[in-house]
Amino acid sequence: MTSSGMSGETHQVFNQPQPLEHYNAFSADTVLQYWVNKFGGEWGHEILTGFGHGIGHDLQTAGFLANKHLPDFQPHDRFGRRVDQVDYHPAYHQLMQHAVEHGHCSLPWTEDKAGAHVVRGAIAFLHSHADPGSGCPLTMTFASVPALSVQPDIAKIWLPKVLARAYDGSNKPWFEKNGVTIGMAMTEKQGGSDVRANTTVAVPVDNEGPGQLYSLTGHKWFCSAPMCDAFLVLAQANDNISCFLVPRWREDGSKNPVHIQRLKNKLGNKSNASSEIEFRGAHGWLLGEEGRGINTIIQMVALTRYDCMLGSSALMAQAAKEAIWHTSGRAVFGKNLHEQPLMLNVLADLAVEAEAALAISLRIAKALDNSHDSHEAALIRSSTAIGKYWICKRAVQHTYEAMECIGGVGYVEENITSRLYREAPVNAIWEGSGNVQCLDLLRVLQREPATLKALLHELSRASKKHPLYDKAYAELCAALEDTTNIELRARQLMEKLAICWQAATLLVYGDNIIAEAFVSSRLANTFHQYGTLPDDIDVAAIVKRAMPNVRAENEA
Repeated sequence: MTSSGMSGETHQVFNQPQPLEHYNAFSADTVLQYWVNKFGGEWGHEILTGFGHGIGHDLQTAGFLANKHLPDFQPHDRFGRRVDQVDYHPAYHQLMQHAVEHGHCSLPWTEDKAGAHVVRGAIAFLHSHADPGSGCPLTMTFASVPALSVQPDIAKIWLPKVLARAYDGSNKPWFEKNGVTIGMAMTEKQGGSDVRANTTVAVPVDNEGPGQLYSLTGHKWFCSAPMCDAFLVLAQANDNISCFLVPRWREDGSKNPVHIQRLKNKLGNKSNASSEIEFRGAHGWLLGEEGRGINTIIQMVALTRYDCMLGSSALMAQAAKEAIWHTSGRAVFGKNLHEQPLMLNVLADLAVEAEAALAISLRIAKALDNSHDSHEAALIRSSTAIGKYWICKRAVQHTYEAMECIGGVGYVEENITSRLYREAPVNAIWEGSGNVQCLDLLRVLQREPATLKALLHELSRASKKHPLYDKAYAELCAALEDTTNIELRARQLMEKLAICWQAATLLVYGDNIIAEAFVSSRLANTFHQYGTLPDDIDVAAIVKRAMPNVRAENEA
């Protein structure tokens, strides 16, 4: 009997890759750097390098811990007093603090530089690599600024705390904190996306009108991140949908009666607490005029929808990186798995899809940086709906395919791809499902001719750059002119728009090899699975481009 047999050992562990960890998530990402530079964010490299170091080191561990030790709801304290407190693992607060201190919620509003939205977009993109769930309150805080600004007297008090790079996750009044986070509560059981059906009622405490204090009574079926310091809430004021800022604490230091009923037990997005709440005479300030609530809160919703694009782009990028990294450390049939022709095709296809998603996401960031320009403002209005619809849907199949590349170990919770897959559906559902995005786009295109003009102008920039694109663009224009059963065909139009926009962005701004791979596969053939790139595409070069350059940090 051998010594190994006597000791109970049965085998050696070999042909298993090292995990993708202890690296700089920004410095190692050639693709992200390319698009940040392309859209004017090159001045932010120092910020992003510092942020990326944390993401690839301590914050990676924090992400696993925050998803293992889930938020815990405490309705009462030990003496029976109502506290409505959600307790998080310290890792969650670590994630939040790192993001807030690096400008995740504030950078575009405080940095008067071209490309500020691009740099902030890259921060949000990288944060998802550590933990997508905690990105929810960060996104809402970032996106609340335009809505709060509608009411100058309230904004004067709250915006300095919203924009402060200080995170305070303690359960105490907002006015005792240097920095705050903002949530949102719109959806009710009976209405869903139809917020005009909401039944929550708001009546003035003393005087009515903008900036005045109201008392709210009703419920919300979804209130995400219930430990935020205040929430933008829709309620009926004199039978008109209006928008209110509802804090968790009243100004006299007493608890505002925002009662958490329970936390949602969700498929994914585990580190983030989502709740059902009731308002029992909760005080909140009216933002803007009564009856203008949708117009006020839609400014916040537009930016959170944009972050859904960023979040899903990040899921796909990370999934592709994990698949490429893992297969590069596995040998089968005499060579590394990521060098086998069929696997190379799949990995390259995943990389192309992820890069196309990032490209249009940061193109919107560039438009946000230039929203004073009428063309760019019109483009934001249409392209956000297109991007949210398409990218968020593609992420589900994409993250699954990456998990399959890794194999059985990718399916278990110790590997990050299982989390990415469970996370993928939420961005498609949150802030308006696919049908809502389609209908929203149709309304915009029909009511705002300048928006359609701006969108077509953006697409026309790629004319005569590729014959397949020219054919697809002509077919798209014909489809848009045909209004027969247009609502029934809305998803067909949305898909055509999305693919043409991605193709145009890659052709105009992108690397030639990526643009060719995208156009020749998405606009030419009828295959629907990943791994079906044409055989004249240099798939090895695409995989090399997407491979995490973990040595970059040491070389720097």
